[in-house]
Amino acid sequence: MFLINLLQFGHMKTLSIRVLPRSSRNEIVGEMADGTLKVKLTAPPVDGKANRALIELLSEYFDVPKSKIKIVRGLTSKNKIIEIKN
Repeated sequence: MFLINLLQFGHMKTLSIRVLPRSSRNEIVGEMADGTLKVKLTAPPVDGKANRALIELLSEYFDVPKSKIKIVRGLTSKNKIIEIKN
């Protein structure tokens, strides 16, 4: 597991993510120098497909239900802030 900079606020964790859509595979590449998590997704950034793929990937990676993961900032951007509830 990568060393991910998770900020804890009570019962929630937030993390910064940089999404690379239309990649050859869905994978978490690693951390950037500023602690942002770099994620490759096969889905295009159209009609929320990449956002849904990101939530699916994070759900599997962190072993939490998809309903506990929320994009709080960056719905239409490659740079996103994600909130994961415990």
